[in-house]
Parts: sequence; C-alpha cells; structure tokens
Amino acid sequence: MSSSIAATAVVKTNVILGDGSVVQDYVILGEAGGQTSEFPLEIGADAVIRSHAVVYHGSKIGRRFQTGHGVMIRESNQFGSYVSIGTHSIVEHHVILGDHVRVHSNAFIPEFTTVEEWAWIGPSVTLTNALYPLSRRAKSDLRGPHILKGAIVGANATVLPGVTIGRGALVGAGAVVVRDVPDGAVVVGNPARVVRMTDDIVAYDRRFER
Repeated sequence: MSSSIAATAVVKTNVILGDGSVVQDYVILGEAGGQTSEFPLEIGADAVIRSHAVVYHGSKIGRRFQTGHGVMIRESNQFGSYVSIGTHSIVEHHVILGDHVRVHSNAFIPEFTTVEEWAWIGPSVTLTNALYPLSRRAKSDLRGPHILKGAIVGANATVLPGVTIGRGALVGAGAVVVRDVPDGAVVVGNPARVVRMTDDIVAYDRRFER
C-alpha cells in the first residue's frame, strides 16, 4: 500500500518512508542537522505524521509511529515501534525511545535521554540533561534521564540530569525529581520523595509486565 503525502509537505532526499504512511500538510521530513545529513531518516510502515511536524535526518523510527501537530524531532535518534509524540513536543538528538513509548503534548526530551518500552511521559513534562549549564564542560557532560520500562512521569514534572526512574515507577504531577526513583515507587513533591508503592494501588495498570 502506498503512502499519502500532502502536496504542501516536504520530503527531502535520503528519506525512507514505510508503506501506508500518512504525511499531513506542512510537514518537513529529512531536515539536515548536526553531522547526520548524509544518513537517512528511516520511518517504518503505517506512520501518521501530523501537520507542521519537522523530523531531521539520521534517525531510525519503527512502524506505526505517530506525531501530534507541530512536533520537532532532531537527528540521530532511535525509536521503536508504536511510539507516539504529542502535539508541540520536542525531542532533541541522540534520544532512545523504546516500543510503545508515549510522549504527551508540550513535553521536552533532551539529548542523551533513554525512555524504555511502555513508559509514558505526561503533558508538559521537562526532562533535563545539564547539571551545570554554564560549566566549561557542560556540553561534554550532558546526561539525560533514564526512564525504565513501564514508568510513568506525570504532568508538569521535572526530572534532573542523569536521574533514573525505576521500572514501573510513578512520578506524581508537578514533582521535581532530583535523585533516582526505585522500581515500583510512587514519588511526589519538590524534591520528590517516596510515598507508597504502585503494588499498593489496585487500579494501577501494569500492562508492561504482560
């Protein structure tokens, strides 16, 4: 099945777009960035790229990828299948997103972040990667957070550089996470602290364990 590409969309050279994909108005695929303009942008089958999204060269994205409107995705990323990036979210370069990751609207995912499969990043979440932004070594010392399998980061939370959010953990809305979160823990507040475990929440969805 062929793909549907709007007349106003720009699909540059060296873009590999999977069959059955939909590219809406004013999308740009294959924007050059950094050192990666010579490497292809690969997007798997059945993607839906909504209007005004910009995706740079040099990334490999699995099948059934979806974006909201106005998404910006930089170069040198690796995304699994069934990944969703919400409206007006930004994903910087050298980011890894596993299968079934969902990034909601207005989120910021910085360089060198890893989000494992089935993890969710809530709306307006800010992940950070520069502990001392004005340091002379700031660029070489960048470390994004590591969000483990099935973890959920709630709306408006902020996660500091290099922090690990444990497997199946839950970060409450508006939390400021300054240290690692244990597997299965629920953390809230500023600074975030453990208040309970997800095993104690009857309604908690642990689909990532299936």
